[in-house]
Amino acid sequence: MPGISLQGRKWTITESLIIIVLALVPLFVTFPYRVNIFLSWEGAYRISSGQIPFKDFGSPLGYGFWMIPALFFKIFGPEMISLVKAQVLVNIMAGFAFRSILKSLDVRPGIRLLSVLVFVLSYSFFNFWPWYNHTVIVFELVGLSFLFKSFFSDSRVRSYIWMAAAALFIFLSLFTKQDGGGMAFMLSLLFLAYNSFQTRRWIDLPVFVAMYAFIAVIFIAPLMPGFGYWFNHGQAPHSSRLAFNDFTDEILGNSNWIKFWVVLVIFCLVAGVKQWSTWLQQRKDVLFFLLTLGILGEAAIFQVTSYTPPDNNIFFHSFAFAFVATYLCRLLQVNLDHIKPLLAATVLVLFWWSGTWWKYVGRFTDRLFPVPEMADARHPDPNHENVVNRRNFMLNDDSTDVPVSTWVFSDLKPFRKIYMPESTVKGMDRLMNLPVVKDHKEELKVLNMTELTPLAVVIPYKPETGPDCPLWYHLGVGMFNKQLAIYKQKVQDHYYDLVIYEYAPGLNNFFPFALRDELKTHYHQVDSFLAPRRPTNAIIEVYVK
Repeated sequence: MPGISLQGRKWTITESLIIIVLALVPLFVTFPYRVNIFLSWEGAYRISSGQIPFKDFGSPLGYGFWMIPALFFKIFGPEMISLVKAQVLVNIMAGFAFRSILKSLDVRPGIRLLSVLVFVLSYSFFNFWPWYNHTVIVFELVGLSFLFKSFFSDSRVRSYIWMAAAALFIFLSLFTKQDGGGMAFMLSLLFLAYNSFQTRRWIDLPVFVAMYAFIAVIFIAPLMPGFGYWFNHGQAPHSSRLAFNDFTDEILGNSNWIKFWVVLVIFCLVAGVKQWSTWLQQRKDVLFFLLTLGILGEAAIFQVTSYTPPDNNIFFHSFAFAFVATYLCRLLQVNLDHIKPLLAATVLVLFWWSGTWWKYVGRFTDRLFPVPEMADARHPDPNHENVVNRRNFMLNDDSTDVPVSTWVFSDLKPFRKIYMPESTVKGMDRLMNLPVVKDHKEELKVLNMTELTPLAVVIPYKPETGPDCPLWYHLGVGMFNKQLAIYKQKVQDHYYDLVIYEYAPGLNNFFPFALRDELKTHYHQVDSFLAPRRPTNAIIEVYVK
């Protein structure tokens, strides 16, 4: 029975509200200090301060990732919360790019709306902080959205304008992270090759490559020669961090969701295509299939090459869902453009991805239905029965060497609205009151090898510059033996007035262990406190001459 159909602008308004409203949620909450977020802050701060990547500091990544955060630092100031505001824009860009791709492929409005909801819930909503393994995919989606618009433009001039925009963002994807950006470029060539074959516009493929190369030269040429040393990570003089077994173990041994979607996509295609020769001539249908399979393949590789955080490849769900829903609705003759079936499908999608929104609703249910728990299970009260339930069956295995700390807010402006371990906050306060910081009249020479990079705003000091000054200090990832030798020599020469070093024994030279040995020999440790990590398994040490 036909229901009330949403028409015209109502689809656009509804999809836009889903994208924008859920992207704005982070602006109204507070956050714990996130592990590794100091990388996002440091790059944005240096660029917003006028430093030039690969000249003033080295990085195995291009500076595409830091462009938007640096802009927001200029507008809102170099605070941690400015990163959250930048990510709001990134999430909005991602949502509208995904919607644009589906619109170019003529996905039915009801399926498109549901797919946008899946995309936001599964990929954008919980990404509150900018991170390069997320931004690289967002730039790719923006580039693909422009590329698909160029395929179906009714004007040759507009088509090449869209293509130029696509080349720019596909390059920015590479200039954010090599693995995701490289796969984005390869997928673009695949789509261009098929579209050129069907339209007989053979010039499009070389034109796109020429546009891409021209944009690359504009970005890279001013950064030479330092760019060549840092950006060729995985090649001499650096070594690869990948092995063939990494791919086979992860893809064949795990990746159940990706393999499930591949099987389902192929089943739907085989069941839905009646005449293969006819289907191959239907550009939008073939491009939709190539896109879906390409995204699934990229996700399978991306989870191996970019493994932090572990769920950064789940952008594939929304593409696979859109494809499968399109073919299933055709086969079952279901029209999701009407209110009743659309609402029913929306409830199912919300149930599927309840894990992303229940954590917020769950806070209220925890208050309504409190669970009795023992205050200190390791020192039980003989007058009360020990309570064992699902939540406290396993106790936190906190090391006796590392004190457990509550999380509180800091009064330091760069950390506004960000809570950290109480030990960290008190340690930063003591650091600010050290004579070397409080009474120093000239600019301090500071080596901050910790996750508290925003201290540069309040101490204050200028981060070191130079072609051998890495943006971060992970040995074998963000810096190499050449740079380690330089820093060891500076410590031996007592070059720094103040050194803040983070000792993370459970991480493989996340901050070089060898430098700590030099600090123990040539500097005096005056303080230590917890690093802002969960679990609190790292210590920040303060050294002076």
